[in-house]
Amino acid sequence: MRQILTIGTVLSVLLIFLTGCTRERPRYVIGVSQCSDDIWREKQNAELRMGAYLQGDVELRFAAAYDSDERQVQQIDSLVATGIDLLIVAPNQVQTISPAIDRAYDKGIPVIVFERKTNSQKYTAFIGADNYEMGRVMGEYIASQTHGKGRVVELMGLEGSSPAIERHNGFADALKNFPNIKIIATLQGDWTEESAVKAIQNYQGNLSSVDFVFGQNDRMAIGARKALSNLTPHSPLLTKFCGIDGLPGEDGGIQLVCDSILDASYIYPTHGDQLIQLAIDILDSKPFEKETLLMSALVTRDNARVLLMQNEEIMRQSDYLDQLHNRADSYLEQLGTQRVVNWMAIGVIVLLLLTIVLFYRYHLSKVKLQHERVVNTLWNLKPEDVPTPPAAEQTESPENGEAREGSEAKNDPATTSIFITRFKEVVKKRLDDSDVSVEDLAADMNLSRVQLYRKVKAVTGSSPVELLRTARLNRGYQLLLTSDLSISEVAYQVGFTAPSYFTKCFKEEYGLLPGDVRER
Repeated sequence: MRQILTIGTVLSVLLIFLTGCTRERPRYVIGVSQCSDDIWREKQNAELRMGAYLQGDVELRFAAAYDSDERQVQQIDSLVATGIDLLIVAPNQVQTISPAIDRAYDKGIPVIVFERKTNSQKYTAFIGADNYEMGRVMGEYIASQTHGKGRVVELMGLEGSSPAIERHNGFADALKNFPNIKIIATLQGDWTEESAVKAIQNYQGNLSSVDFVFGQNDRMAIGARKALSNLTPHSPLLTKFCGIDGLPGEDGGIQLVCDSILDASYIYPTHGDQLIQLAIDILDSKPFEKETLLMSALVTRDNARVLLMQNEEIMRQSDYLDQLHNRADSYLEQLGTQRVVNWMAIGVIVLLLLTIVLFYRYHLSKVKLQHERVVNTLWNLKPEDVPTPPAAEQTESPENGEAREGSEAKNDPATTSIFITRFKEVVKKRLDDSDVSVEDLAADMNLSRVQLYRKVKAVTGSSPVELLRTARLNRGYQLLLTSDLSISEVAYQVGFTAPSYFTKCFKEEYGLLPGDVRER
């Protein structure tokens, strides 16, 4: 039984191992470090997920720093520690994030810098739009709308970030050609609507006659509009506002331009699918461009409605694909669960079958041991070993008359001894006679067949035929050990009609072949 329990334990551990390893490591693991969390990045993350899904067997691990340099550094180091194959990162600020990116690059991890640059050259590829060009185009647009004359306020994004620096430089350079346009204030924000509201509220100068506000993204432009509206609640707001991002959707820049809340915006493409394709090309060692500039466009009232319709169709198709994606994921999850259940069922069946086989072998070993004890009892039994039955058992009654003949061997030790000695002599004498039968043995002992069977069964618990076969096998075992006779000669000498039958019985009795006896 100990053997059964041991193997059962091993199978149980194996079953747990099989069910616990239902999923292998994906082909590629890509870390994505976002500097912030906003609707622009939510759209890009959705595109990244869809692109990864279409690529197949790609896992994305996202982290958002919420405009914190310290948090982004920790997140990049953590992503690298988890064993990613490639890092995609939008640095929060130029200088502070570069060391973390350099550490990843120095460990042999390809790095894609997107949307924002660093002050290091330790990156594999850069992908993003031309922020300087955006600032320059917005400057020229404001100049055309004001006819080269007016008062302008600029709201900058996060201090130290490359988009804020480049958009400011492009905007300032464009307005240098229009000396009658005055930038009365360049206020500092952090890309959020709230930061623009605070910047307007905290400004000490006069903002009552501002012609245009350039927010470096749409959210800050909206924040400036709200703040200026609160400053002159009883007067119509004549100031115009423009931003950058030009997202589709209900609260996106295109809709805001279409609703005349913003005068203009500038599409900053997210292109998460293109970003994923670049990552896969790098990992697959395919050719790729180290610097990729995405196409972008100015959004005004002239083209906002058309762009909105196009984007609505794109979003509809994207939602449809996302639904298909979720349905496929659900199906794969169900398939994985079913696979685990199947493995568990197979494991249980194997465990049960093995337990049955081992239990059967254990039972056979007990039967064999019992049989050996019976044989030893027969061939080694002495008169003094035979117990004397109680007096009640020795008293014969009319009802027990028939049983007396079969129980004489038990009731009389002397009779039992004579019977055993005589039976052993008869068996040894006829051991090599393959034609001997129970009737022959009974005749040699002057008993009927029934009498012999009853007496032998009463003493040993086995039949005469079983004892005869065991005696022949024991003799055959001795001859294999002590003589040079062949297996066939031994088989015939101990009364078997065929060597194959001798081999079969020998294997059943001793658990090994006759040839194995001499080898051992």
